Amino acid sequence: MHFGRFRLGMRTFKTALAVMICLLLFHLLDRGSPLIAALAAVFSLRQDLNTSLSFGRSRILGNSIGGFFALAYIYIRDYVYHSFSMELIVLPLMVILVIVISDGIDNNSGIISAIATMLLISLSIPQGESAIYALNRVLDTFIGTLIAIILNGVIRPPEIEKEKAIEEDLDELRKKEAELSKMLTEVQQQIKDQSDD
Repeated sequence: MHFGRFRLGMRTFKTALAVMICLLLFHLLDRGSPLIAALAAVFSLRQDLNTSLSFGRSRILGNSIGGFFALAYIYIRDYVYHSFSMELIVLPLMVILVIVISDGIDNNSGIISAIATMLLISLSIPQGESAIYALNRVLDTFIGTLIAIILNGVIRPPEIEKEKAIEEDLDELRKKEAELSKMLTEVQQQIKDQSDD
């Protein structure tokens, strides 16, 4: 559905529905704030089931890594007197470790979710809460991701939506191809200029 330059598509509808399901589920289960689950659902919901599964797998791995480092932070915080200077040193070091580990296991698409999970849990955990709190927040990300995957499996986009998504992907690839071609031309020109000198 189009309103001038603005478009309301199936993915927009599914994203809103995923957030609504997270809100309803957490309310019914009295699970607390649905913030992390809702964000996980929004991040994981992609144009089709295959893309959502691929992204969801990457996100779950990233969230597990982020959750592990959030737990480590909580233990460090509880072992060492919690202070701003400790937080200022430990959290950036953990960001580095999350990136290095995620890159090392070839989960680059999960780096942002891993860091977001780690920071969200580490910086929002109430004083005095235990590791169970952090584990529950990681579980929240799994719940949100699962909701997104199920929605994409149940509500399939019409053929027109699929064609638009494919066309958008092709446009992106064409832009990248043009950029690479331009870069190649520049490099070839530099090589030629250097050989002429």
